[in-house]
Parts: sequence; C-alpha cells; structure tokens
Amino acid sequence: MKNLETLRSGARYAALPLTLTALAGCSEGQPKRPNILVMMTDDHTAQAMSCYGSLLVETPNLDRLAREGMLFENCYVSNAISGPSRACILTGKYSHVNGFTDNSRTFDGDQQTFPKLLHEAGYQTAMIGKWHLNSDPQGFDFWSILVGQGEYYAPQFIENGENRVEKGYVTDIITDKALSFLEHRDPSRPFAMLYYHKAPHRNWMPAQRHLGINDSRVYPEPFNLLDDYAGRGRAAREQAMEIGRDMWPEWDLKYQQYMKDYCAVIQAVDENVGRLLDYLEKIGELDNTIIVYTSDQGFFLGEHGWFDKRFMYEECQRTPLLVRYPPMVGAGTRSRALAMNIDLAPTFVDLAGLAVPDDMQGRSLRGVLASGGEAPEGWRTGVYYHYYEYPSWHSVKRHYGIRTADYKLIHFYNDVDEWEMYDLKRDPHEMR
Repeated sequence: MKNLETLRSGARYAALPLTLTALAGCSEGQPKRPNILVMMTDDHTAQAMSCYGSLLVETPNLDRLAREGMLFENCYVSNAISGPSRACILTGKYSHVNGFTDNSRTFDGDQQTFPKLLHEAGYQTAMIGKWHLNSDPQGFDFWSILVGQGEYYAPQFIENGENRVEKGYVTDIITDKALSFLEHRDPSRPFAMLYYHKAPHRNWMPAQRHLGINDSRVYPEPFNLLDDYAGRGRAAREQAMEIGRDMWPEWDLKYQQYMKDYCAVIQAVDENVGRLLDYLEKIGELDNTIIVYTSDQGFFLGEHGWFDKRFMYEECQRTPLLVRYPPMVGAGTRSRALAMNIDLAPTFVDLAGLAVPDDMQGRSLRGVLASGGEAPEGWRTGVYYHYYEYPSWHSVKRHYGIRTADYKLIHFYNDVDEWEMYDLKRDPHEMR
C-alpha cells in the first residue's frame, strides 16, 4: 500500500509539531505512552454479542476483550444514527454542538477532534474503514475510507484523496489496511487508529466463506416480535421499519433470514478482531494498547417487530462498549455506570496524558476504568438523547429525552407533541 510510505517520508502529509505535553513522557525513564485502538462497527447491537449474553451468535474474540477487560452494561449514544454518532465520538460533543445532527449534513472537519489532539501530541494517527461524514478526514497521517455506506464485495475506498477499488470482502480488507498501517508505522512513537467496519450494516452480505453457515439454524423470536404498539404513542405506530411490512421484498422469510444474514456478517467481524489482537500480541504491543470496541449505536433484531435503529428505545440507544487495557483495567470487570459515546474523546485525550479541553461535553471514563467499574463521586445520573432526522428513512419522528438508571422520558415533537415515560425496573422492554 504505497500511501502508507508517506508515514515515513512525510511527502504528502507533514506531521504537526509535537507539544511540550507530548514530549514530557517520551524522555528516558518516563513511562511509555499507550497506543489507542478504536474498533467500531455499524449497527452491532449488544443483543448479538455472546459476552452480553446473546444466544444468537458466538463472538469469541469480542468475548476475549470482555474477559480481559471491562464490559459496560449501560453505555448510550446521544443520537442513534451512523454519521451523527461518529461525529459525537470524534468531538466529545452533542450533535447540536458539533453541527452534524443527521446524515444529510457535512461534518465540519475544521473543528477540534480527539485524533487532531493526539496527532498534535506526537501520535501517529490513522482512520481506516467507514467514515460516513460527507467530508474528508482531518488530523490523520493515513486515511482510507469507504465511499458512503460502502459495499461488502470489491468496495471502493478513498485513500489519502485517491480513489481505488479493492478486491475481496470489505471486513477483511479493512483489517488488511489496519495491519499494513501498523507494519509501516514508526515503532518509536505511539499510534492511535480508528478501525471502523461497515458490518453489520445492511444489506448483510456475508463473506463467501460464511455463505449458508446459518442455513440450518432456527432463531428464537423476541416475545414482542408481533407488538401491536398498544400503550405507546403515534411515533411507535407510524414508523416505517417493521420487518413484516417494510423490509425489502427479497427477504421472503423475513425474520429468520434477517437473523441468518446479520449473524453471519458478525462472524467475519469477530474473526478480524482476532486477527488484529493476534498481531498486536505478536509485536509486543497488546498490553500497551488501549483497545475499545463499540458500535455507532444498537439495533433492533425483531424487538417490537422492528429492524433498524433511530428510536430512543433501549435496543438502539444502548450500545456495546468493551475496554481492554491491563495497566489500568481489571480483567473480567463490569460497569453499570451510565456512560455515553461522547465520553470516548475525553477518555482518549486523558489517558494519553493530555489536558481534556473544557468544551468537550463528555467525561473521561478514567475513574470508572480504574475503580473496577464503579462510578466516581459526582458522576452523571442521567443521559441525554436527541434524534433529528425526520421526515426521512423509516419515518421515525423527531424526539429527545433523558434516561436515568430507573426511568426514561421521551418527548416526540415536530408533527406531534407527545410524551412517553417508562419505568425501566417494572417495564424493561418499554411496552407501556
């Protein structure tokens, strides 16, 4: 991959100057700064990870991250749709502040992001995979991003500004590019890599080696697959994301075929996570790398009869979050602290030894990670959510709300004015 050679030559993208903060920690006798690896998938819900108790699919390599690190039981996104969630993660700010409220927007790449801050501090930075922000990445030594949503087979990438079509399966290719970046990096400097998969975003096309792998399986149906939405407002009844009514006609078997394809796509993700972990172990960087696995949001797998996301309901507001970093994080720990995707940016900046900017709205998870999962004194007691993209795909109405440990309050607005409040202790599936 010829563009990776620019990491050494600096011919196309000159590195930004090192800050004094970065230099302190690089001198002789100082601890080695940790690498940062952010693994993110698109639409991978916790219901499809065996470490979260799923019976749908086995994810042994993701389970390894949970077994050797911390699993967050209550991590939530602030806007359950692809581009806005990615913008929140990059900036540590809510959608109305970073400006990317829905997928029709263009991300303002001139604003502050955590990769820029790490790059200024001497980190080698890379963005590989699904970007989906309608702009070119900034703050990266190397970037190779899918065009739009990306394709599963023979996908097109834009690599440091050049268009190229790669032969093969997208999940494998993204990992190949990540491994190549690591092979060509300067080993004397830490790296920060965003390793972002397309999978398991629809149209759920498995790798050739996995075609038909789940054909003999019969998946258990969610108890509310045939939900009639009694006891909910207009938003739940007027959406356009029902498996039986709105899923594309080629899925004749609907729910069962949906599960077979969705789970097969995840198997390739898990295999490739294993490839990356094995390589880091081989080069001696595994335990010096802060490894985070998450998704841009959760997803409905037939709950309420739905597929897709967007709603503030639990299946898609909640997102998986695993963190492995042995110098700080105890193996096999779990946290019930209320975490958010906007917390990732300040966490990475903090753990890199930098001052967290005052304008980041998320909070560093350092205290949660270092305490075995306990929420530090003064930690948040609720999380905020706001979905803006209506009228648009799937007709999910605009809404905002607050979720606490026990309750959820949602206000649907714009063409309606309705409130829904849920007692999550008595009604965890949000049926009433």
